[in-house]
Amino acid sequence: MSLADIQSRITSAEQQAGRKVGSTKLIAVSKVQPNENVRSVLEQGHKLFGENKVQEAAGKWPEFREQFEQVNVHLLGPLQTNKARQAMGLFEAIHSLDRPKLAKTLARLAQELGNCPDLFIQVNTGEEAQKSGVSVSDADQFIADCRELGLPVVGLMCLPPAQEDPAPHFRSLRAIAEHNGLEHLSMGMSADFEIAIQEGATHVRVGSAIFGARDYSGQAR
Repeated sequence: MSLADIQSRITSAEQQAGRKVGSTKLIAVSKVQPNENVRSVLEQGHKLFGENKVQEAAGKWPEFREQFEQVNVHLLGPLQTNKARQAMGLFEAIHSLDRPKLAKTLARLAQELGNCPDLFIQVNTGEEAQKSGVSVSDADQFIADCRELGLPVVGLMCLPPAQEDPAPHFRSLRAIAEHNGLEHLSMGMSADFEIAIQEGATHVRVGSAIFGARDYSGQAR
């Protein structure tokens, strides 16, 4: 697989869904990838990337930003409140706003700094105990609370249970977004991004299908 292959498949999925071509943004998930792999994708003109950890992004992206213009990096993984200040300066968007404490921390920092990345609220559509995210039943209230804090919530994100059909989870996320007037849906990964596009994804998160399998040796998981 390659970047061009994935872009072609996204275009086909948009056409099959009757959606405007180009309406889905591809986030190239560069976590745990060697810099030469990331550089190769940058050199092909791709500008939007995703990272799971603040520390890894801090060690990788400042240098790349000096060499490549208009790069956007989104945080996809969980955000600890003690890393929130650093994250505010590293990312154009955060896809993992998942609890009141983090929302209050981001709101305080946004007031202090005068800016804030775009925010996606993570919804735990599968109600899985081991996963982050607000429950489906609490999502409306949490969205309202984040807006009350003045946070720039632009959309929702989900990670469906691995062994389940993802489509119902994507539909559930879309319904919550539509009910709350949110435009963006971050859903779909390497194995299911075409289904996600069919269900309305505006951002798909694809890593291994672009870069190849990740090598986690020597990495803290």
